[in-house]
Amino acid sequence: MDADQDLRATVDALMDGLRADLERLARIPSIAFPGFPPEPVHQAHDLVVELLKEAGVEHVERLDLPDTAPVVYAEIPPPHPDAPTVLLYGHYDVQPPGDASLWQSPPFEPTPVEGGLRARGIADDKSNILVHVGMLRAYGGRPPTGIKIVIEGQEEYGSAFDDYPPTDPERFACDAMVIADMGNIRPGSPTLTTGLRGASEVVVEVRTLAEARHSGEFGGAAPDALLVLLHALATLHDADGDVAVPGLRRETWSGTSYTEEEFRDLAAVSDGVPLIGTGSLGERLWSGPAITVIGIDAPSVEHAASAVVPYARAKLNLRFHPEQEPKEAQGRLIAHLEALRPFGIELTVTAGDTGPGFEPATGGPAYRAALTALREGWGAEPAFAASGGSIPLVNGLAKAVPGAEVLLFGAQDSLCALHAPNERVLFSELRGAVIAEAAFLREYAAAFGSGS
Repeated sequence: MDADQDLRATVDALMDGLRADLERLARIPSIAFPGFPPEPVHQAHDLVVELLKEAGVEHVERLDLPDTAPVVYAEIPPPHPDAPTVLLYGHYDVQPPGDASLWQSPPFEPTPVEGGLRARGIADDKSNILVHVGMLRAYGGRPPTGIKIVIEGQEEYGSAFDDYPPTDPERFACDAMVIADMGNIRPGSPTLTTGLRGASEVVVEVRTLAEARHSGEFGGAAPDALLVLLHALATLHDADGDVAVPGLRRETWSGTSYTEEEFRDLAAVSDGVPLIGTGSLGERLWSGPAITVIGIDAPSVEHAASAVVPYARAKLNLRFHPEQEPKEAQGRLIAHLEALRPFGIELTVTAGDTGPGFEPATGGPAYRAALTALREGWGAEPAFAASGGSIPLVNGLAKAVPGAEVLLFGAQDSLCALHAPNERVLFSELRGAVIAEAAFLREYAAAFGSGS
């Protein structure tokens, strides 16, 4: 029996235990958002520590930062001086469940679904914690590389930990990182994520009158603030729905992507409604910009009065190319809005939060080892995708260890409904990710030792 078969057999024998421990972790409502109790967050932290120690990790620490859930930090020394060190990342906190009536089962009661389990946070990101645990169990706690493990507890809300790694670079020093907060573009299709778009927020507002005035007596001459705002927002896209703000970077996407049918299902696009924009879906979603109006302040239809609106405000979410500088991208949007004068009226534009994208280097020994490992994990040729979302800590880790190769893969898949009702994980994806991570360490250790 060859090594590949041995590894698959070993992981298959571990799956029942991994499922049981995933259920234990998923039952904990570890929501690190304001207004939610902190006790479950600490309970999840303690269970992660327990799982790592049971898997053979002897050195486990707790990192405490201001107003931040505790971070699990663990180390396994390299088996010999020439072995590489790999940092493994995940997070034990979860999104709030939202409207409980939309769930087919209670969000913190792991419930069987076809081929997997349903619960809030079971895919994002508790399944990936079990990937790391499964890899450690497969190697009996003695993997062929040095290991550093970072499992944070406030990724979904954000915390001081996002900016911490560059202040303590030695702690995070490694040769490669596996950022296990991603997954496959579709179940069974092993996927490396090779780009994360940046994100920024901008608020645009307009005031035209000191107070509302009767629309019959004043409408037609008195400037309507909502009309002014709507004219401004309409300039952000062209007639096809492509972003029309100059200077926002857009490139052709050469990796894999969704089919239009897959995307329509994922996005829950209503029947008969066309998608917006031109070019490939990968270009529209990952290597080009997107501007979304995520909130608007204006009188509601239900309580509307016959009056000219004196004030209106909108919040915009900008997603931009992984390699575009965040302040530049945000500045391009602000400059576009500030140059507008709908009906001769000036807008007030305020910059909000902004965060960088990320595009890891490809082609190094860790990258090549990951391709082999992904093939072994799923028995299929790896695909390459990107994400319109972001993982704030990735940039902090990359700054702390600029020479490390960064790999993004895991047990999630695009159909898992992360951040949505009825989130689920498939056992096939969990199994594939455990095999892939274990195989990656084996392949990377061999390549590192040979100098290739």
